[in-house]
Parts: sequence; structure tokens; C-alpha cells
Amino acid sequence: MASVVLGAGTYGFRLAGPLLKARVRLSPRLERLMGTAVVVLLAALVATSGLMDGHHFTGPARPAGVAVGALLAWRRAPFALVVVAAAATTAGLRLLAVP
Repeated sequence: MASVVLGAGTYGFRLAGPLLKARVRLSPRLERLMGTAVVVLLAALVATSGLMDGHHFTGPARPAGVAVGALLAWRRAPFALVVVAAAATTAGLRLLAVP
């Protein structure tokens, strides 16, 4: 559940930027703060959903997929590409019998 909330928050930040940029004028300091908030949300998403499944380590395939997705999101790739690349990385590794 936490990963869903963090993912929705991260997506919300990415969506709000373009929608609000034309309507709201932010100081450079606040823009930097918002950028930092997005990074913190992504890091929390990686930590909670990528490494653990309940009380157990997920194995290396899922963290690798999440890392690919986080890197693409950090590079400001389109959201659909982030999701597909993360899923493809995890699925590909699991296809190769990586847990």
C-alpha cells in the first residue's frame, strides 16, 4: 500500500509541474525544494517497493527493475516508458531465472 501512495505522489508531482507552470509563479528556491521533494519520494518508493516483499528480501530482479525505473524517472523519461522499462527489466531477469 505504501508503494502505491508513494508512486501516486511521485506521479502527482510530475503531472502537477507542467499543469501549474503556466498558472503559478514559484521562486527559484521553492522550485529547487520541489525538485528535492520528487527525489525524496522516488528514493522512498525504491526503498519500500523495490527491496522488500512483506518481511522478506525480494531478490535482485525487482530491485534492478525499480532501479531502471528510478533512473529513467530521474532523467525525466515519459511515465509510460518508466513503467514499461522497469517491468521489462524485472520480467527479463526472472525469465533468466534470477529471483
